[in-house]
Amino acid sequence: MLRQITTARFSQLSLVQQAQRRGYQSVNGVYGYRPLPKRIFRVADEVLQSRNAQGNVYRLVEAYRKHGHKLATVNPISLKDQQSLTIDELNPQYYGLTPDQTVQPQGLISAPLLPVGGPATVTELASLLQEIYCGSAVSAEFDYIENLEEREWLAHHFEQLAVGKQRQQSDFTVSNDARRQIAELLIKSQTWDNFMAIRFASVKRYGGEGAESLLPFYWQLLRSAAQAGIEDIVVAMPHRGRMPLQTTMLNMRPAKIFHKLSGESEFPDDAPAMSDTLSHFHTSEDLEVDGKKLHISLIRNPSHLEAANPVSMGKTRSKQQTVGDGAFSDDPEKPFATTVLNVIVHGDAAFAGQGVNQECLNMAYVPHFEVGGSLHLIVNNQIGFTTPGERGRSTDYTSDLAKTIQAPVFHVNGDNPEMVVLITQLAMQYQRAFRKDIFIDMNCFRRWGHNEMDDPTFTNPSVYQIIHNRKSVPDLYTEKLVRDGVLTTVQAEAMRTDYWNYLDAELKLSESYKPEANYFKKQWTGLTSATDQLTVWDTGLDYQLLNYIGHQSVQLPEDFNVHPHLLKTHIDGRRKKLDSGEKIDWSTAEALAIGSLMYQGHHVRISGEDVGRGTFSHRHVMLVDQKTNEMYIPLNSLKGGHGGKLEVAHSILSEEAVLGYEYGMAIDDPQKLIIWEAQFGDFANGAQIMIDNYIITGETKWMDSNGLVLLLPHGYDGAASEHSSCRIERFLQLCDSKETAPDGDNVNVNIVNPTTSAQYFHVLRRQLLRNFRKPLVVVAPKIMLRHPAATSTHVDFQPGTHFHNVLGDPTINADQVRKVIICSGKHFFVLDEARKTKGINDIALIRLESLCPFPAYELQQELAKYKQAKSFVWSQEEHRNMGAWSFVRPRFECLIGKELNYVGRAEAATTATGIGKVHKREVEEIIAKSLN
Repeated sequence: MLRQITTARFSQLSLVQQAQRRGYQSVNGVYGYRPLPKRIFRVADEVLQSRNAQGNVYRLVEAYRKHGHKLATVNPISLKDQQSLTIDELNPQYYGLTPDQTVQPQGLISAPLLPVGGPATVTELASLLQEIYCGSAVSAEFDYIENLEEREWLAHHFEQLAVGKQRQQSDFTVSNDARRQIAELLIKSQTWDNFMAIRFASVKRYGGEGAESLLPFYWQLLRSAAQAGIEDIVVAMPHRGRMPLQTTMLNMRPAKIFHKLSGESEFPDDAPAMSDTLSHFHTSEDLEVDGKKLHISLIRNPSHLEAANPVSMGKTRSKQQTVGDGAFSDDPEKPFATTVLNVIVHGDAAFAGQGVNQECLNMAYVPHFEVGGSLHLIVNNQIGFTTPGERGRSTDYTSDLAKTIQAPVFHVNGDNPEMVVLITQLAMQYQRAFRKDIFIDMNCFRRWGHNEMDDPTFTNPSVYQIIHNRKSVPDLYTEKLVRDGVLTTVQAEAMRTDYWNYLDAELKLSESYKPEANYFKKQWTGLTSATDQLTVWDTGLDYQLLNYIGHQSVQLPEDFNVHPHLLKTHIDGRRKKLDSGEKIDWSTAEALAIGSLMYQGHHVRISGEDVGRGTFSHRHVMLVDQKTNEMYIPLNSLKGGHGGKLEVAHSILSEEAVLGYEYGMAIDDPQKLIIWEAQFGDFANGAQIMIDNYIITGETKWMDSNGLVLLLPHGYDGAASEHSSCRIERFLQLCDSKETAPDGDNVNVNIVNPTTSAQYFHVLRRQLLRNFRKPLVVVAPKIMLRHPAATSTHVDFQPGTHFHNVLGDPTINADQVRKVIICSGKHFFVLDEARKTKGINDIALIRLESLCPFPAYELQQELAKYKQAKSFVWSQEEHRNMGAWSFVRPRFECLIGKELNYVGRAEAATTATGIGKVHKREVEEIIAKSLN
């Protein structure tokens, strides 16, 4: 017996230890996070005695576990001579051992691997260790894992797998029936690529040739998942080999692909989608595996490599929340990934090169981001575009990043599809046992260049001489099965011919193929695409209910030790504002919006760096006991209503992966409000890949709606270039608002710059109350969070109230107005204060609260009041080549029919000056020019 577990219940010792080291602020747990009970592990006494008695022999065993992978020959196209390498630690003499010395392997290595578990010589033991850890089929790295139980588990099971198959003394075997199924998958994959090469010779298909063992990986993955009770798998995968997978295993009809290749859309004719390339196709399919139902979701992927990975993690967690998995369940011992599993497939160069992978791994065990571990496969074709693998990284292996989170790595030879199947089986067993990330590094090759039109010999002649002179993986495996008497040549040829004929038939049917509408189904049922009309949604609520929710948002247990400053300013201050119904500030309005949606049964999640208190210490939706350090989220104790919960997710210091994660949650369930807050709006550019390729364009390309909210603090306060602008101009450039015709709800993104707390309340609630979903970019405030003029009264929240795209100027006599200044956001308050100070009564200030969709009709209505006005000005605090000026001007002049003049900062390369005196002078000049 190699190990002893003193408790039968499931636990995650390593994750619990990490959480305790981290000092996460909840011993008892909060919604979405719960520490699992500790599991005690110790090595059996007889094993320890054997190891202590044979210390030097055990050092040799451990050396092979640590260094054996360096001598393994798992690379099918290696240019290196692994056999010539020597490692002193693997020489028995290094430990003073002689070749004929007798050892007792019991307790040192898995006993069933040696005859009857009896004694052996050092030479026999070393030979066996060489076979296990330095073979040509598979090797392993796990010595760096701190947790003893995991190391013992991995050593025991890997040793059983590595030689147990040949000795028929292990559970890791592949039946002849399974071997035939594997052969058929490989043949189909090869036939698909051959068919495409002949029928569509000029298409860049990013085929799976050289990496056909990808399909046996999925074959075993699905079976292991079904046997483990997994009901839903969410997969992120790059473009290479994607089409063979979807057409051979995931029920995608080839006619759909051929229809696309004829120049048609993959969506019905009435779908308002611009569509995308074949290599980005999505699959959401119900499968039946070994008699069990299993749903698989293949995430949409842009060509930005690895970008889909955090999206898959977020979608996985959303599904886990929906089904009550892990910390979302009432079972205190239920781990994550009980029924929903995340799987991520990487390219080798991309995994080593793309920083989003480090971010994703860093999130793996962070509270409120954990998904119960992901299963990773690296399709290691050993070249990135044209760059050889060793020039694409500084580490020995492309998988070395996995070591940052102590994830075990199995290196497997892609020429050996049976070992790929077996190592996948082992990886799934480990993942189920420990709920941690694990990696399979499948060493294979890319038969052609980066795409099938490219000649790879230009830059890699030596390795491609090997590739072009060798047989394919399907051919090698088919020949092996024929030699073993498992398959006949006639049967193999029949598999190939039958599939070719099927593809030919699908090609003919593609002419009449009609794409199905696979959107707005399941959890999206009842929602629809937005129309070309601008609609208004009543988002107000009875103030008596809102007052109750507001009080609940600061209700604490009697024994909770709140910070004295927060007791005075946040808790008592909020109660007074609510009871008076006056001066309701930004954070209170946010709490009312979130709490009311929860009351109506919606879950809400807000993530970002320090979002519990907020960057500007205004939110305090999460409070910390000043004596116990325990977290408490008052809104989650909200009584009454329909049970919505608030998850406060303090994120790692990352933008790209975190925002991708939140997008993944938003595309999964439209009934959840998902909010991401940047620490400062400027920092959103760290997530530009997610913004450009998913959030802004996902619906246009793929019919994937999302209601994700981005809060981007913005405002010129003299804080220099890195803390002033959320780059409004970039988001406006990304929207599809029209310059020459009125916008409707069907714009691709909503961009708002609200100036009152009630406006913010209504725009948040509107996200879930509409019958369609659009991403929302909120140009969020900084000084306005506490600005008295930005507050609202109870009247602004009552039934019948809603978000106003334009706010007029009720303080001025319209008949006296000679100039109208249109502005947006915090700049309004600067102008208004100066106007009052100067006693100006002939200038009106109109606030553009919605930038996209551009509210031409509401703006026309407001401007119609000022019949004597001769001058119309757009005033902004941003530089002329930034802000909303370039967006507003053509729409104003085309749709309103009046000339619009500019007042603001001059053009600049950076968003704001870092010189205090210059900043002050610029503000004064803008005010003077605006009010002149």
